[in-house]
Amino acid sequence: MRKTLILLAVAIFLAAMHLPTRNHTPAAEPAAVKRPPIVGVAHIGLFVSDLKRSREFYGHVLGLADAFSLDKPTGGLMLTYFKVNDHQYIELFPGLKSPTQDRLSHIAFETTDARQLRDYLAGRGVQVPAELRPGRDGNLSFMVKDPDGHDVEFVQYMPGSILEKDWGKHMPATRIGKRIIHVGFTVRDRAAADKFYKDILGFHLIWQGGMKDAVTDWVDMQVPDGTDWLEYMLNVRNPSPRTLGVMNHFAIGVQNHEAAYKAVLERGYKPPEPPKIGRDGKWQINLYDPDLTRAEAMEFRPVRPPCCSPMILGPGDVIQPAPSKP
Repeated sequence: MRKTLILLAVAIFLAAMHLPTRNHTPAAEPAAVKRPPIVGVAHIGLFVSDLKRSREFYGHVLGLADAFSLDKPTGGLMLTYFKVNDHQYIELFPGLKSPTQDRLSHIAFETTDARQLRDYLAGRGVQVPAELRPGRDGNLSFMVKDPDGHDVEFVQYMPGSILEKDWGKHMPATRIGKRIIHVGFTVRDRAAADKFYKDILGFHLIWQGGMKDAVTDWVDMQVPDGTDWLEYMLNVRNPSPRTLGVMNHFAIGVQNHEAAYKAVLERGYKPPEPPKIGRDGKWQINLYDPDLTRAEAMEFRPVRPPCCSPMILGPGDVIQPAPSKP
């Protein structure tokens, strides 16, 4: 009898180990973090060799205000901010040490929630900082590496930051344009770049083209929640400093290229070439800072059909390409 009771108890125990109780519910999977909005280009950071000469170009020729600066924790200037508008800047870092050094420090995009974006990227295998704290400028931001090794920053503008305190100020009428519409840099592997910018971050294609109709040299990827875009510069092999300055660039949108051209001429700057219509069908002027970084002044809309592929300007607003040349 005792043996029977023992066997019965063991059977009941084993059944209890394998059968859930009536009120048992499986543990829920952790909810995936949703990507917060990425709304546009925040700034481009550039290394410069001679800050005085660079101030002449960005301040006088482009007409931007040298709004404020930050010092290093150990003393001495770390960077200065040339303001395009309340949400967009060109950051200049003194200390370019060599003619062959890449002038591009980093690019930055604005997000509405830096901490959530950090968590979102971490959940997709992107290496991110362990924690976020306000930076020296008072904003919340973090930096990651893209597949080509470019430093890409995401910034959330915070109340009380030096940028927020300057809102509505330092935006003179001398600015040749009031918005950075795109930034561009060299990309070796489009598929790898797409995996990061398109698949993870949500950027989407709005146009692609090249010097020849059958070859893609440029790919325009628009931010997921705004109108600015990132331009992949493809097919660049062993670039000279000048070529690298052409490729790693930014564009300021202008309403009228003729007015912008007249303004820079009157300020004593002579572009190396006159305004032209690019392969994307838009008027543009190529300007170069003292260290050969290219600053485009570009009209917002094409004046003739672009080459190579349709151009998407907005919902339902698509411009078809010009017929291919025979």
